[in-house]
Amino acid sequence: MTSSAERTVPTMAYGIPIEETDERAHRLPVGLRAPVEARTWREFAYLLLNLPMGVAGFVWTVTMLSLGAGLLITFIGLPVLVLALGGCRVIGYVERSRARSLLWLDIEEPAPVRSRSRGLLGRLGAQLGSGVNWRHAVYCLLHFPWGVVTFSVAISFFTYGWGLLTYPLWRWVFPVYFGQQGLQIYGGGSGADRHGWWLHTPLDMALSVVVGALLVLASPWVIRGMAHVDRLLVSGLLGPSLLDHRVTELESDRGAVVDTAAADLRRIERDLHDGAQARLVALAMDLGLAKEKLLEDPEVGARMVDEAHGEVKVALQELRDLARGIHPAILTDRGIGPAMSAVAARCTVPVEVTVELPARPVPAIEGIAYFTVSELLQNVSKHSGASRAVVDVWRVEDRMLLQVSDNGRGGASVAAGSGLAGLAERLDSVDGVLVVDSPAGGPTRITAELPWRA
Repeated sequence: MTSSAERTVPTMAYGIPIEETDERAHRLPVGLRAPVEARTWREFAYLLLNLPMGVAGFVWTVTMLSLGAGLLITFIGLPVLVLALGGCRVIGYVERSRARSLLWLDIEEPAPVRSRSRGLLGRLGAQLGSGVNWRHAVYCLLHFPWGVVTFSVAISFFTYGWGLLTYPLWRWVFPVYFGQQGLQIYGGGSGADRHGWWLHTPLDMALSVVVGALLVLASPWVIRGMAHVDRLLVSGLLGPSLLDHRVTELESDRGAVVDTAAADLRRIERDLHDGAQARLVALAMDLGLAKEKLLEDPEVGARMVDEAHGEVKVALQELRDLARGIHPAILTDRGIGPAMSAVAARCTVPVEVTVELPARPVPAIEGIAYFTVSELLQNVSKHSGASRAVVDVWRVEDRMLLQVSDNGRGGASVAAGSGLAGLAERLDSVDGVLVVDSPAGGPTRITAELPWRA
């Protein structure tokens, strides 16, 4: 058996899942092993590359934007500005790749600029009006001074730290090649007037090792702090904008809504075709036979009419159930409280319903809340093995919360392909959230959160 100290647990490291061993599995504390960890050296390499990348981005951006602005009196200025922004986008692509490989920062590629009008001027205007393009240009301008700082600080901590720590190993260079006792800390003059402090005594070398060790131990945290600032710069300026995220989310939600509506229409068509429609066709045939029998054998004909009357009642009940599945009349007439009580009454286990809402939300949210509770209670009836269930509905600020809990066997999951996965997609289409807490053995607590729109 593997002990808990030796297990690896999946974690997220700056947006990318990695396997990270439990800290207790290491013999050295994190402060002592940090200087030689791969993460430290990756981030150190990233900080060193900041300077050449910052210089390249700054020179390109300043040169091309200045040239384009100076040529705006002619038509050539617009293409030059677009070319400048395009170069910044290329630099941004390189920077995202560098951050992905060295900082383990997974940033989505921003969406390409789309022009709403055709023609050259329309495309140029779309490029110049793109906020993503200008954020890339701002990154190129800010990254140069920050790259100077990170390069200077990182290389200073590295060289001074490791240099002083290993000084006793290379002190012999000074008397052999420079004619002095050791590394000179301060001093001046020449000949007989020469004075200063040279690290050459055992105490001096011990002091250099101590100072070097302190710098080496501190350097990983300085490097990580500066690398974190780089992560903020890359994610804030080179990633998709909030508007792009929202558009992508709305497109996904629209697809989910269309798929759900199509599935509902197919379900209604199937229920009508296989249920009420088939029963009504059979009823019409029975009534035709009964009409013929009434003339030949009135008693048999009357019995057939009586059976047809029973079939009419069953067909009406199926149509009522179908209409309730589309939108229940009790929800429109009396609101979500009585509607949920009616759903709870049809559940195979006793259900306690508590609704505390100051007012009624809009019909769309009310309908989604009703069908959410209805589907969750169906799951309780079919799969939970519970002896009781509780439904709570309340409002917190601008959100409406629904919670269905039971004392069943648990094990519910939002895994792909499950009914709860489809329910989560439907809630997500209106900015809702579904949270499932269902450990094996129970109890199960499923909470749905919907926007409050009165």
